Amino acid sequence: MAVSLLPSTSLCPRPPTIRLFSFSTPSLFSHSPCWSSSSSSSFGHFRSGRRLRIAFRGRISAATLVDSSSSRELKEIYDCCSTWRWKDFGINFLVKGKGPPLLLVHGFGASVAHWRRNIGVLSEFYTVYAIDLLGFGASEKPAGFSYKMEVWAQLILDFLNEVIKKPTVLIGNSVGSLACVIAASESNGDLVRGLVLLNCAGGMNNKAIVDDWRIKLLLPLLRLFDILLKQTAIASALFGRVKQRENLKNILLSVYGNKESVDEDLIEIIRRPADDVGALDAFVSVVTGPPGPSPMSLMPKISLPVLVLWGDQDPFTPIDGPVGKYFSSLPSQFSNVKLYILEGVGHCPHDDRPDLVHEKLLPWLACLPDISKISVAY
Repeated sequence: MAVSLLPSTSLCPRPPTIRLFSFSTPSLFSHSPCWSSSSSSSFGHFRSGRRLRIAFRGRISAATLVDSSSSRELKEIYDCCSTWRWKDFGINFLVKGKGPPLLLVHGFGASVAHWRRNIGVLSEFYTVYAIDLLGFGASEKPAGFSYKMEVWAQLILDFLNEVIKKPTVLIGNSVGSLACVIAASESNGDLVRGLVLLNCAGGMNNKAIVDDWRIKLLLPLLRLFDILLKQTAIASALFGRVKQRENLKNILLSVYGNKESVDEDLIEIIRRPADDVGALDAFVSVVTGPPGPSPMSLMPKISLPVLVLWGDQDPFTPIDGPVGKYFSSLPSQFSNVKLYILEGVGHCPHDDRPDLVHEKLLPWLACLPDISKISVAY
């Protein structure tokens, strides 16, 4: 049973009934099923922005990322992807649907396709953007790059400013949630209109959660692990084992509450980018790097509407750990925060039990202030 801190009666409009989506495609994007009939004018800034350089990849992207074993669902997602140039790096992103914009930000080791069970539903009512953070998915993985939470937060802010250019709801999972929290705390208020956090991470890695007795016991081991990972041969051997199909499956089964959601597509979503040049460097940098800002220090600075969804079977950020306890306490301290605890759900609620996530997310989105009443200065 979910813990609801929303009022029992609501003046908010009910979200539209979910139905199979359909749309027409303007000639400019005739290669892709991702653009609604209103998109050509809405996204005219793709062509006119001086700082924005986008290469539409269409079927080339699908051919590169998908093989015959991948489902039609994944192929359609990859066909909707394009590349945005950010600080001379190629950043993979998806856009689909029409309406007020949402930006989906994945967690560690994941990508745009991890939102496979959400994009279709959300794009019925919203313009859905999803982005591959630098170092993950089909985005570039620069050799020797020092990954930090602040880098990903800046990427999100620049994407909002250069690509979306409208007040946007940020929806993140795990470290993607934390990147969204950092971005929202640094936003001038015009770029972000709401924040949805799915099992938010306490840091880029577990070194941030020093108040958890479980982490304290492991600190000596974690320090040794950092030293070993900086030895290329050891890191390569470990990473090679982690990304083996059977090992990935077992890891995913351990973090998902609904074991049926761990299918071959999910394994491919995680495994395939791990074979890219630079993936090992990203893995080592994220695991051994600084944890970054704590959500506990940032959330009090955020006054915009926040929805927190938390799977209670999460072994990474358990609800009874310091991060889970902190987020559970927020609704009693801040009126802008709503919380639902999702029973039987693991670390990735949006893919684990998308039905439960949509059940809470869609009414909350429908209650947000009308986007037309929010002023944006360009």
